[in-house]
Amino acid sequence: MVYDPERDLRDDEVYAEHKEAVANGQKRVLRRTSTGELHSYAGDEIGFTPGRGQAQVSSWWGMAILSAFGCLGFVASVAMLLSPLFQGDSPSWGALWGMGLAGFIAWYGFNLSRDEYKATRLRKQRGSPMPGTGYVDVQLLETGRRRAKRGRRAPPSCV
Repeated sequence: MVYDPERDLRDDEVYAEHKEAVANGQKRVLRRTSTGELHSYAGDEIGFTPGRGQAQVSSWWGMAILSAFGCLGFVASVAMLLSPLFQGDSPSWGALWGMGLAGFIAWYGFNLSRDEYKATRLRKQRGSPMPGTGYVDVQLLETGRRRAKRGRRAPPSCV
């Protein structure tokens, strides 16, 4: 990785703007974009974060597909629960576990898909870049502290 001193300056500017916005009462989230630049997002511009323990899917429509599979699993579990009734037996109560799991996957996937769709639409309207994965360690971003913590100094000038 190549050290870019201009990137540190841009990060410091974005962080200062972020701190000012938070001090004014705005709900902001400091994140790296998909290109690696630092950006201060409004709270409603962040949907879900792929790779952070929630989902490995990275788009709203991918999450909608996951939700649709949950719905299919729920319907199949209901069919498993009720199918013994047609033969005069008692319901297959073990299918309740499948119904619960599939119902949760459908509900959770739908909520994540809806939130990401709204966030994607807002980012397009506001011209915000696509967020990357993970969060930013704010302790390292204190203006001037980051470079000192890494032990980097400005390169010597060539004479």
